[in-house]
Amino acid sequence: MRNLADFADANLRIFERPPPEPDTHDIYLIGICGTGMGALAGLLKEAGYAVRGSDSNVYPPMSTFLEKQGIPLRKGYAKENLIPTPDLVITGNACTPTHIEATVVREQSLPQLSLPEALRHFFLLERRSLVVAGTHGKTTTTGLLIHLLYSAGRDPGFLVGGVLQGLEKSYSIGTGSQFVIEGDEYDSAYFDKRPKFMHYAPQVAIVTSIEFDHADIYASWDEYQEAFLAFADLLPSDGLLVVCGDDPAAARLSSSAPVLTYGLSDKHDVVGRITEATEDGVQFNLIHCGRDLGTMFLPMNGHHNLRNALAASAVALHEGLTVDEIAYGLSSFPGVKRRQEVLREPGGILVVDDFAHHPTAVRATIQAAGERWPSRRILAVFEPRSNSSRRKIFEIPYGEAFKGAEVAYLCSPPFRHNDAPEQFMNIDVVLDHIRRSGTEAYAFASVRQLLEPLVQEARPDDVILIMSNGGFGGLHQDLLEYLSTSCGN
Repeated sequence: MRNLADFADANLRIFERPPPEPDTHDIYLIGICGTGMGALAGLLKEAGYAVRGSDSNVYPPMSTFLEKQGIPLRKGYAKENLIPTPDLVITGNACTPTHIEATVVREQSLPQLSLPEALRHFFLLERRSLVVAGTHGKTTTTGLLIHLLYSAGRDPGFLVGGVLQGLEKSYSIGTGSQFVIEGDEYDSAYFDKRPKFMHYAPQVAIVTSIEFDHADIYASWDEYQEAFLAFADLLPSDGLLVVCGDDPAAARLSSSAPVLTYGLSDKHDVVGRITEATEDGVQFNLIHCGRDLGTMFLPMNGHHNLRNALAASAVALHEGLTVDEIAYGLSSFPGVKRRQEVLREPGGILVVDDFAHHPTAVRATIQAAGERWPSRRILAVFEPRSNSSRRKIFEIPYGEAFKGAEVAYLCSPPFRHNDAPEQFMNIDVVLDHIRRSGTEAYAFASVRQLLEPLVQEARPDDVILIMSNGGFGGLHQDLLEYLSTSCGN
């Protein structure tokens, strides 16, 4: 098993960097159009810093977002972009050591931080850091916790990997004592291979689940678990670790801080006892350390989302919210964009968008859709596009993930320069296993080729469930336009 601290220390010695100066004002971001980097740019701008940056992928919505914030953006990378010389450079984790701007930064010995280092440096050290980590569900759980605090009159700072409905943003400095942050286990930068969440100095932490992911940077299941063990060790003795007791790997975590387990079994410290589930959501009794706190309603479907609500409720109670405040917050949660988000229903065909891309998330999303719309056929549309999701190791798990769907439509995974042929997914193997589970399955080389068979199959009262952690080649908009035109609405 890799020692993460030793590995990171060796990397840091190779790429030694001067620290930020106390009078830092002009901040430059390499890769500013990434989801996390764009949100960080917004936070820094909100905090009063002069922010600018560059990216090779400049397109809406991030390009228009940065423009609205008054943040100068250079399209493409060049030495000249770093003129005038910034006080600090923040480097996204897609940047390599040979990147032209990264090379200039090292040659000029400019102060440089990774995204998570910058978050810690500028926003976390003076706040109460509440970190939500885990393979699955961390964005929704983070959104739930933020909403509980907001709806109770708190004003937390936050950074989350999705746009919160209602607030219509993914970050805020806030004025309250808490800062809520989604803790990613991906590496920090080319010069710092520690997981991002190792920088976030948590006083309170949630771990929603631990299941092997990011096969492009973690060599084994043991190595992946080691990252979460190290994260749990960060908590102070007066902090709190909240883990999903229904998840075996998460339940095994220990810490010097008190540990609360949550789940749907009565053996846990925080339990959700379902009393009624409908298309509108789930009603349940919230049990906290043996005490029944009363009936709650969550306007979301799926056991996985109920578990997310239990985790957020446990932390909210720890942070001083009352039972009534939690009940109101849960019932009024508007959701997170791209998490079971209903887009439109042209011609009675419901189009739903979800971020699911890991096999377990795909399975849970399809199951939740079946619970929410039990009388409707589910047409599942999936794009394996992330570095991890295109790996051979997930062929059989994906093959088993589409149970409950009437038909599965997949785009063939793109082969990229960093893919090893022997580790790359064989889409035919995936299709074969999906069909063995009783679901029709087809793969297409492009979105254009996928669209026509999909719309030919769809009929009124169907649900088209689109799952991707990217833009899916504009499929969402193309599908809605096609259906609206053909259905006359």
